[in-house]
Amino acid sequence: MRVEKVRVEGFRLLEDVELLLEPASTLIVGRNNSGKTSLTDVFDRFSGESSSRFRLEDFSAGQRPKFLIAKHLVDNGQAPSSIIDILPKIVVTLSMRYDMNEEFGPLSPFVIDLDETSTAALIRMEYAPKLATVSTLFGQAEPEEGVSPADHFYRGLRDTIPKAYGIRLFAVDPTNPADQREFEGVSNLNALIQCSFIGAQRTLDLSKPGETDVIGKLLGKLFQTATSATAAEADQQLAQELKSSVGGIERGIQAGFDTMVQGLLPALNIFGFPSLNDTELRPETSLNVESLLADHTRILYTGHDGVHLPEGYNGLGTRNLIYILLKLEAFHKEYRARPTRPGVHIVFVEEPEAHLHPQMQEVFIGQLNQAAAKLSESYPGEPQWQVQFVVSTHSSHLANAVSFEAIRYFLSSTPNAAGIRHTKVKDFRKGLDTISVEDRNFLHQYMTLTKCDLYFADKAILVEGTTERILMPRICRLVDEGLPDGQKLTRQYVSTVEVSGAYASKFYPLLDFLELKSLVITDLDALYLDEAKKPARWKKCPTAKGNRSGNAALRAWYKVKEGEALLLADLAAQQDADKISGYCRIAYQIPEPGSVHCARSYEDALILANPQLFMLTEVDRANDAWDKAQELHKTDTALDFAIREEAWVVPHYIREGLIWLSQPPPPPTEPPAIDAGAEQPAA
Repeated sequence: MRVEKVRVEGFRLLEDVELLLEPASTLIVGRNNSGKTSLTDVFDRFSGESSSRFRLEDFSAGQRPKFLIAKHLVDNGQAPSSIIDILPKIVVTLSMRYDMNEEFGPLSPFVIDLDETSTAALIRMEYAPKLATVSTLFGQAEPEEGVSPADHFYRGLRDTIPKAYGIRLFAVDPTNPADQREFEGVSNLNALIQCSFIGAQRTLDLSKPGETDVIGKLLGKLFQTATSATAAEADQQLAQELKSSVGGIERGIQAGFDTMVQGLLPALNIFGFPSLNDTELRPETSLNVESLLADHTRILYTGHDGVHLPEGYNGLGTRNLIYILLKLEAFHKEYRARPTRPGVHIVFVEEPEAHLHPQMQEVFIGQLNQAAAKLSESYPGEPQWQVQFVVSTHSSHLANAVSFEAIRYFLSSTPNAAGIRHTKVKDFRKGLDTISVEDRNFLHQYMTLTKCDLYFADKAILVEGTTERILMPRICRLVDEGLPDGQKLTRQYVSTVEVSGAYASKFYPLLDFLELKSLVITDLDALYLDEAKKPARWKKCPTAKGNRSGNAALRAWYKVKEGEALLLADLAAQQDADKISGYCRIAYQIPEPGSVHCARSYEDALILANPQLFMLTEVDRANDAWDKAQELHKTDTALDFAIREEAWVVPHYIREGLIWLSQPPPPPTEPPAIDAGAEQPAA
């Protein structure tokens, strides 16, 4: 059995999100503050020891005004018990999938449907108000002078929410959601699902006084697990051997101390120790194995001449990897040692890429499940470790090393009219149906080869060649000179991706799916029909000489059918609005302001924009620029204008495209989820 789908409602940025979990590993990607850590935290809250770990700040911004609405109703005479359904809740719904041939085990209480063909079970966890204590939310003292009632009420909620709220657990019939069964406490859930966490903040080196020795604590935890009555026989035997060894040390210490204490007795007589002759002193030394492991264990790296190096003398990446693997071993042994093994074990791993070099990152995500299988091999004859990994990352190396189907893209929406943001989850498994399998494979291979970081960028620029890619940082700085501070591109995380004009169109649906504001910079690629050839052939030429475009990115943008011509005259007639589609804008050569000459490619566009630098003639300027462009070495020109040349003009078609890219995306048109304006208590 496994968790197939998760839905989270009302928790921080996770206003209402749903995502599928892969049977093996699911990768969570996205920009900073997009809600990735919140997914881990909400599982930690529900699987933790106390529901009081939830706080006012955990309720989503869109749900918090419901507290004020409820207070307004109570202040106007309604009983607190009658408005319990208005108050916000934090809800996690798990969709389980099981095999009819397997034993239900701890899943049995949650299977309440009567459909013999159904292989799904729904579990609903709520952090919700309790009927018996809901009134404590509203029994606050009057606010002090100068403090608004709303602010006073919210301050009080920090103390009253843990008293009025609690965790509720339900089994839901997947064939009839109205049919539910409530459980007392969360013991049934903890028996079914084990959640373990490897946080993003990890350290292995005891470099400062008072810091925790992580390796020792892990070994102490492993020993504690091995001593439980339900631990595997081999683990219990190892723990017993450790105890026996320490017991021998204890007896040796006691024998030596006994002689020393007996020798102290004559000296104690001098001090007139009362009834000393009737008192027998006997030492007893007790060594705690778990404490010995936790407080006195270090990892050393083998050195020469018997000098071994402490863990701090090795690289951070190696120590990080050792830590993660030891945690996995500890989780695995804990899973094996439970009296009733859970049906599912979910392990959340945050940012495993810390201190790992790119190749090691790719190997890690590729071998994670193999490592789990290897740990299971230590227990032959026992069932496989039923583990699902949920890995969150900021690494393009990890993101591009897994298939599209395993990626869940977390996107923080643009603030609505009330200034409230929430997370959208883009599920690649069910969201890329508009992209053919062939194009999907191409995109994945391309992003893997180029280490594309589209998942983490604020905006993107797609360029055709090396020249534009090398020059783009310099171009952005030049365009920034005329932009207000809040729109400068160099202050935004803009990713530049080099794609051929023949392949740029394959990125269009992906960019729209990611809701990533992007500028596609491409060339007109003017062609003329050379009828001197037999048969006649289309050849590249200056724009003034050609009549159609051979650019595949432009054909796809304007949806030109196979066999139809894309005329240069039609491209020249396109308005700005025609160059925008979804989250993307396309930019191609247009005449410079005050000129009628139009370039064919970036190189002659650069020459036409900077006629003095290239000493263009006034007569037949476009053809002159074309001829000079054929003589330019692309890389040398790019480096010259990126490093040496200081004052030059960015071609107009690129400048206007970048100005569009610099602007923030439009605010969402949907109204706020809750408008509590009229319901707020009067000051």
